[in-house]
Amino acid sequence: MSSRWTDSVRHAFAWRLGLWYAALFVASAAALAMVTYVLLARALASQDHDVLQSMLGRYATEYARAGLPALRRLIEDDASEGRHERLMVRVVNDRAEVVYFATPPGWAAFDLSGLDRRRNASPWQAIADPTDGAVLELGSVEMPDGVTVQVGRSSHVRDELLRRFRERGLQIGALILVVAAVGGVLLTAAGLQPLRDLDATLRGILQTGRLDARVTTRGTDDPLDELGALVNEMLGRIQSLVGGMRGALDNVAHDLRTPLTRFRNVAEAAIVSDAPSALRDGLAQALEEADRLNATLTALMDISQAETGTMQLHYDTVNLAGVVEQAVSLFADEAEDRGVGLHVAVPEGLQVEADATRLRQVLANLIENAVKYTEGGGEVTVSAAAAPDAVRVAVRDTGVGIAAEHLPFVWDRLYRADTSRSARGLGLGLSLVKAIVEAHGGTVGVSSTPGAGSTFSFVLPVARPTRGRR
Repeated sequence: MSSRWTDSVRHAFAWRLGLWYAALFVASAAALAMVTYVLLARALASQDHDVLQSMLGRYATEYARAGLPALRRLIEDDASEGRHERLMVRVVNDRAEVVYFATPPGWAAFDLSGLDRRRNASPWQAIADPTDGAVLELGSVEMPDGVTVQVGRSSHVRDELLRRFRERGLQIGALILVVAAVGGVLLTAAGLQPLRDLDATLRGILQTGRLDARVTTRGTDDPLDELGALVNEMLGRIQSLVGGMRGALDNVAHDLRTPLTRFRNVAEAAIVSDAPSALRDGLAQALEEADRLNATLTALMDISQAETGTMQLHYDTVNLAGVVEQAVSLFADEAEDRGVGLHVAVPEGLQVEADATRLRQVLANLIENAVKYTEGGGEVTVSAAAAPDAVRVAVRDTGVGIAAEHLPFVWDRLYRADTSRSARGLGLGLSLVKAIVEAHGGTVGVSSTPGAGSTFSFVLPVARPTRGRR
């Protein structure tokens, strides 16, 4: 996949994200403007209606108090004082004769010919202006003696105010479009910066192969920032794993060179010898070296499978005391030959959910190490005890012990302290123990005092862990 194509895809995504933001921003502003417009129109209509209702009530009260002359004077006084300069006022007597009529200039477009016929109609009427769509809202009050007072108000002023609101709204809408576009670009650039940093870091790793590169993080709770932190953690683990693999390969090359050399020397010696006994001895030694190589490679594969979660674990309810006895019996003769006391302190009935074969392999490796590095007259004790939702198993010896500077590395592959390099072994036993225990969801630990012995322990959960189930 070309870099140019990837860049175009990334830019297209950025544009889409900016467009989504701008569209959402504009849609929200438009919805708010529409709601504001509707509320304003309703408020203005309600205000006009209240004015009409107030004038009608005032005129009806004046007519009831002093009759038509007083009503006429009140209307004329209001007109002279400009109280209803935008109102139409019409008074009709009981014979449908217009006794008073006043209308503001510019109202000729309203068809008022049907007002006489509508005298006994609904108290609220509306007459439309066909030229500009304005509406004359008309309220009527019919008095007990048949006189009808009518007050009307045009929607011209209200319509003009709403028209100006729409014009300003369009102007503001254009400004909102610009703000949304600029805001979308800026927010997209800022929001996608962590992804750009991530992309640049991963591209740099792909191009240079350097695993020490890290994504720039800002220490916030932003999900993209947390993603960068997780990627950094993953890169750290990959770097550590690759470094461990390189070290392991170096150690494997170093440790396999010797048995391969011995294998070749044995084969060469057998070839040049004519004695049948020498040939048999050579073949026996070759088989021994082949077994050693096979054991090394098998252990490395087991460790790799356990660490990557591909090891097949067959869980079952395991009686811990029985598994410990089986593992101890494998080294009982060797311990007796070396003069090492081998003791078991595991209570009956202690059970865990585990793979019995792999658990026996863990115990065998720990017991073998303990017996190997314990001098005659020393002791090796295998104990177990229940912990909250777990079981702790410990293998304690009174052997040579391990120096403090070596303790952090005893679980590493092919690691052996200098004082133990002369001891024959693969250097993989403790690494395999750690890998199998962690595949079961447990943890390992070690404590040691040089000259006083060591204690290797592991803790397994009683219940089968979710991780690693097969």
